[in-house]
Amino acid sequence: MLKEFKEFALKGNIMDLAIGVVIGGAFQKIVTSLVEDIIMPFVSMITGRVDFSDMVLKIGNATIKYGNFITAIVNFLIIAFSIFIVVRYLNKLSKISEEIGNDIASKLDKSEDKEEVEPETKICPYCLTEIKYKATRCPHCTSKLEVKKEENQVKA
Repeated sequence: MLKEFKEFALKGNIMDLAIGVVIGGAFQKIVTSLVEDIIMPFVSMITGRVDFSDMVLKIGNATIKYGNFITAIVNFLIIAFSIFIVVRYLNKLSKISEEIGNDIASKLDKSEDKEEVEPETKICPYCLTEIKYKATRCPHCTSKLEVKKEENQVKA
């Protein structure tokens, strides 16, 4: 059981997730500082309030700190928008790399499919009518047709 857990924990997906959580935590601190130290004071200047964290509603003995809630909503919106931009950019890169991969694959397929396919018809050089490709005599003018050495060779 310990061996199975070790295999599970050391898989690339789990390590990627752990790194993402650590970076996300650090990113959240940056966004919180951005909101509390830059955005909210700017919004406070516009609205005439000095500090949103001081905004409270007292009902009896209960204190509802809706200023902190507004700050948390702004934090969330900035983080969500940042993640949206990153995911959008990654999807665009994924689509571009997929298109490039498809182009390369189609070019490889075309290069592999370049086996010459024998045509079904040819033109009689004497009467200029269309005849079967493998014909050795024209059915219209009865002329004997020259057969190229390449056409006589059997493809292996």
